[in-house]
Amino acid sequence: MKENEGSNLIELRPWGGFIILEEQPSHKVKRIWVNPGHRLSYQRHSFRSEHWIVINGEGKVTINGKDYYLKPGDSIDIPVGVAHRIENISGEILNFIEVQRGEKFSEDDVIRIEDDYGRATSGVNAYEG
Repeated sequence: MKENEGSNLIELRPWGGFIILEEQPSHKVKRIWVNPGHRLSYQRHSFRSEHWIVINGEGKVTINGKDYYLKPGDSIDIPVGVAHRIENISGEILNFIEVQRGEKFSEDDVIRIEDDYGRATSGVNAYEG
């Protein structure tokens, strides 16, 4: 589901949602929120890396099967092609900023490996990260 907030587009997902803050040929910046007890799909991207910095809440990030725990002010880098996900492990909404860098920033550069909402793609690109 898409909604407008001023001139920015909000994308709602089963786990929360995101708003695109800036989009340029060299990068894309989003504010992402994850509702308590939810997590994004375990996924990878073929054309972009990501840098996440937590604003509030606490998250468990899984990168290639290894878990990292982040709190406000913590950040983590996700290289191109690496499997990753974030899970909200706190009782409040988890907010983080995502900076994407690479060749392509569209939502169709999502390869879902595992998904709590039945959207896993078995190695095929899928829309709606």
